[in-house]
Amino acid sequence: MIERNNNSNKLLKIFIFFPVIFYFGKRSYIAFDEGFYALQARWILEKGNWTIPLWWDKYVLDRTIGLQVLIAKSQEIFGENIFSAYLPTTIAAILMLFLTYKLHEEFFEKRYAIFSPLILSTTYLWFDYSHLATQDIIYSCLVTLGVFALVKIKSKNNKFYIFVFGIWIGLAFMMKTFLVAVPIAALTPYLFTKKNLLASKFFWIGLLIGFYPFFLWAYNINSYLDQNIIFYLFGKLNILSNENNFTNPFYYYFWNIPLTFLPWSIFSIIGLIWNISQNKKENLILTYFPLILILIMSIFSTKTQYYPLQIASILSLNSYTGIIFLFGSKKYKSLVVFITSKLIPLLTISLVISYFIFFKENLNFTLKENTFMILGLISFAMAWSFIRHDITIKKVFIILIIGPYLLTSLLLQSGLFTDRSRELRETMEYLSSFDILKNQIIKVDKSSIKNEKSQSKIIRISLLTPNLGEGIDSIKKMNSADFAWSTLSSKELKETDSYQIIYENKILYPWKLVRKN
Repeated sequence: MIERNNNSNKLLKIFIFFPVIFYFGKRSYIAFDEGFYALQARWILEKGNWTIPLWWDKYVLDRTIGLQVLIAKSQEIFGENIFSAYLPTTIAAILMLFLTYKLHEEFFEKRYAIFSPLILSTTYLWFDYSHLATQDIIYSCLVTLGVFALVKIKSKNNKFYIFVFGIWIGLAFMMKTFLVAVPIAALTPYLFTKKNLLASKFFWIGLLIGFYPFFLWAYNINSYLDQNIIFYLFGKLNILSNENNFTNPFYYYFWNIPLTFLPWSIFSIIGLIWNISQNKKENLILTYFPLILILIMSIFSTKTQYYPLQIASILSLNSYTGIIFLFGSKKYKSLVVFITSKLIPLLTISLVISYFIFFKENLNFTLKENTFMILGLISFAMAWSFIRHDITIKKVFIILIIGPYLLTSLLLQSGLFTDRSRELRETMEYLSSFDILKNQIIKVDKSSIKNEKSQSKIIRISLLTPNLGEGIDSIKKMNSADFAWSTLSSKELKETDSYQIIYENKILYPWKLVRKN
């Protein structure tokens, strides 16, 4: 009976994450970065070239091909569909939750270990990127794997974890190249406590195996290039190190992380502060690792909201600590109960009312999207309103997690985080139903890709084009009866009888489908 109950508890712990991870409705990509990678994966399968990242007929040499290969291999095995494209991200997201669970067991009580991954799964940042086909969750999962392996290394006899700590570095490099240096540098204080780590042959074996995919890829791609691929990757690093479109001020992460880690930000900050005051070796991971990493990223010119994903598991652990401290404190508990049970629900309901009054007409959400979003926000507000001063800490955790859990589950099933280009998808589905386009190859006029807006739109259009043709330098290169996407104005196209506009509307703008007569 005890064994049966344990198995039931394990199954419950697994299935409880399903509503925030899996979505089986219709999906669509955003352009950057997931659409870009998905299009490159499509070309891998169509052209059979597993070596060079492409942008039409040109090489893209500022990044590795790691994610694109994972997407293409997933689609090769499970079918060329959009669900398969998300599988690498989904698998990494599940593994990252599991590693967070195991890290909680290492640092805190095992019986409450489920709380930290539940916190992680309901943070905005993790929830958003776990439903994007990009490298960010995969890379962050690998960093978390490295942290977990390091924590598990107690002596030189922990050969398996020493090996794992070596292997994650090369695999992470294949995802994000030189960014891997940031978490390694942030882990340096803790590495000093593992004196025998670098002397172990298992670390170096793991390191070599981890870098094997990159070495193999670099060897194969170099035969196509005039210089080693590493110089192109350094070129990208140099661009990111200097002022660019993603350059932000030094203090960027000091407001961005609290914003993107909602609704657990304040608990995580309090947990960090509390853990700093505790003289424990584990604090080198729980506090100094994230703080050093944030400092290093703040110095770097390029700053994005997804870079902190690599410390999301650690921030979730600190949120757990922060909740324990605040709700166990005689000094702060009354204030915290007031904020969580009164102020935040009131602000949430006010947000719902404001949406109906000011934003509903401007945002083209469907009835399903509106319903699920409103239900999620109301559920969040109602759940937190049940927090009382006299309830146990276990019930506090349950109530605190139920609110964000219901919100994120309903948001996922609404399609807002998965069908991100819904209007474009619906337009392309309608266009694909035209008899004139059945089995027709549609090319793309590359000269029309003049700015980020036109590039963003054509990436999504191309992914939704059933029979995508090659890129052509100009519509003048079209043969008779050819179809192509172009941004030439209607006036320019009508100046000659050579072209016919098959379809255009505001959703596809500035692109229109044309045919050469």
